[in-house]
Amino acid sequence: MSFAQATASAYIVRKSGPEEFPRITSGYGGRVDAAPLARAESLIRSIPDYPEPGIVFRDITPLLADAAALGEVIDALIAPFAGRFDVVAGIEARGFLLAGAIATRAEVGLVPIRKAGKLPRPAASVSYALEYATATIEAHDDLPEGARVLLADDVLATGGTLVAGHQIVRSLGGEVVGSAVLLEIAALGGRAATGDVHAVFTV
Repeated sequence: MSFAQATASAYIVRKSGPEEFPRITSGYGGRVDAAPLARAESLIRSIPDYPEPGIVFRDITPLLADAAALGEVIDALIAPFAGRFDVVAGIEARGFLLAGAIATRAEVGLVPIRKAGKLPRPAASVSYALEYATATIEAHDDLPEGARVLLADDVLATGGTLVAGHQIVRSLGGEVVGSAVLLEIAALGGRAATGDVHAVFTV
């Protein structure tokens, strides 16, 4: 299976067969009501053969545009870690969308983890492998020593980005209390690299 392609507002996964798309299923087991979360899930659109044949594009913009659905998803991301984190760290770029909402809802701070070259005073840098290349993320040293950090991203695929996020938080003196993603692409096996991750939806 090729590495899942993604944009800032969509998830793309391979078809499981010529006629059926893999169904997104809820992976959340916490206190958020199932019915509203299922409604939020239903807003994610599957667009076949985009951006190339054999690809299913998962478009989350309808979910983001729906205040109630977005609120349910943010609550689902927070719930397993409620009261256990002081800061949420969002990984560029898609993780920013979720981290900002999490920080506001949970009334905690926000630390952006950015791609290399985007920060004026990077204090920590971690490089990691992609399928055909390498990438580097950086962060400022704005974390208080010992801060409890929730790491947020949009998707768990092969796991490299989340692993790098853990490393960068630790190098800045923070403690990662957990990782939360909106969508996990289970077939790509990211949990083998990251360990336990809280995913609201799994495909």
